[in-house]
Amino acid sequence: MKVVYKITYPNGKIYVGQDITGSAGYFGSPSSKLIASDFTSEELRDFTIRREILWESETATNAEVTEREAEFIRSLRSNDPTVGYNRRPRYQDG
Repeated sequence: MKVVYKITYPNGKIYVGQDITGSAGYFGSPSSKLIASDFTSEELRDFTIRREILWESETATNAEVTEREAEFIRSLRSNDPTVGYNRRPRYQDG
């Protein structure tokens, strides 16, 4: 199953990603430095995130999954640094 998912961090910021392998344990590749900069060392000691499936398909091509991922990144504004941790596609205010 190919999926597009949303990860929500304790500070409310989100990351949207895709998984084309169907792995239950995959949580994407947001910048660890970027995330760590939003939390104190103490906050990082007990850290819970939530992964939600936004879209899934058994028949989509990898290109279609990438397209859907970009659509969700834009619609949820997870590429806006005040909202989320995605850095691509680049956020355009307005």
